[in-house]
Amino acid sequence: MSMLPVPDTAIIVVAAGSGTRLNAGAPKAFVGIDSHSILRHALDGVFAAGPAQVIVVAPAGFEGDAETEVRAAAGDRVDLGRVVTGGENRQQSVAAGLKALWGDVTRVLVHDAARALTPPEVIDAVARAIDGETGVIPTLPVVDTLKRVEGDAVIAPVDRSELAAAQTPQGFPRALLEAAYDAASGSDVEYTDDAALFAAAGHLVRQIPGSPSGFKITTSADLERARQLLAAVAIPAPDLAPTWTGPRVGLGTDVHAFGGDGNLWLAGLQWPGEPALSGHSDGDAVAHAIVDALLGAAGLGDIGEHFGTAHPEYAGAHADVFLARTREILAEAGFAIGNVSAQFQSNRPRFSTRRAEAEQVLSTALGGAPVSVTATTTDGLGFPGRGEGIAVTAVAMVHAV
Repeated sequence: MSMLPVPDTAIIVVAAGSGTRLNAGAPKAFVGIDSHSILRHALDGVFAAGPAQVIVVAPAGFEGDAETEVRAAAGDRVDLGRVVTGGENRQQSVAAGLKALWGDVTRVLVHDAARALTPPEVIDAVARAIDGETGVIPTLPVVDTLKRVEGDAVIAPVDRSELAAAQTPQGFPRALLEAAYDAASGSDVEYTDDAALFAAAGHLVRQIPGSPSGFKITTSADLERARQLLAAVAIPAPDLAPTWTGPRVGLGTDVHAFGGDGNLWLAGLQWPGEPALSGHSDGDAVAHAIVDALLGAAGLGDIGEHFGTAHPEYAGAHADVFLARTREILAEAGFAIGNVSAQFQSNRPRFSTRRAEAEQVLSTALGGAPVSVTATTTDGLGFPGRGEGIAVTAVAMVHAV
């Protein structure tokens, strides 16, 4: 029998946190999302990625529980898994994981078990992007409006175009990461993530696109979000094994009134000087109608279920975030997007000059699916004609893959 090649990549899954903010009565990694724990879901993603040595850093006293989860997730890759005991803080826990690396490992990914729904594709992308000199982290654009404060006083706005939200796994050349940890071992500085420690040692860190699914489960609201996302994927499966395998069509509508803060966001674009629409996010009625049409076509609920006020993480989010996540939800349920058409009713903004730009932005967010957007007026009739807001109707076609 031939032996499988020894991987040159290792993934250290940090699961030693106490989870005090989650307040679930157990270390965070061992709290259940559904029938499986946070750690099990994280390991399912890790073992679904390319072959790697997998080291789980568990809290003292929970090594056996972690070993059980490793064996359940690993399947025929069980020989790649190992459990070690963590330290008093994250740095000490990662250091414990580094000591367990095999000699053939040249690339190390450090992953928080709390980011339990991180797609395997992101893990593989980080591993591929590691070279011999730089670190790599997945990031998401910051969608919230940010302010610099002192006490209860708002001092100044912060330019979010210069910011990114860091995720895990974070990947590094092994030799440089071990040297960075050795250098930090005698310091009183406690770094918030491995990229900061790596950069403090004088090394460059690059970013690649992350995934909205890779959010960190820290609070009870985060845990509920994870449960809803898993339920949205799991529930439709039996119902969506229908006799009909052809195209499916969905209809979506959305209405927003003028009266929000800042500039107008519509069809994925910002319209300086135009009055903003009010809403939980940025009020982009075109994007929201498209989301409803896509979810409806696939039988996956509606925008309120996936992005409503029970999901504060989407407050202030723009079209690219909504549409990219909707595409992920459809893909996870076995659907691909055919095309989308939307029409909005309003006296403003003047749309024709930016139609091509808007359609390109929306199409890109949907993975390249064709999108057409048209605009019309109502000859002064109704609330759009009176200039009180915007109404949108969208139609989408999806098909099973």
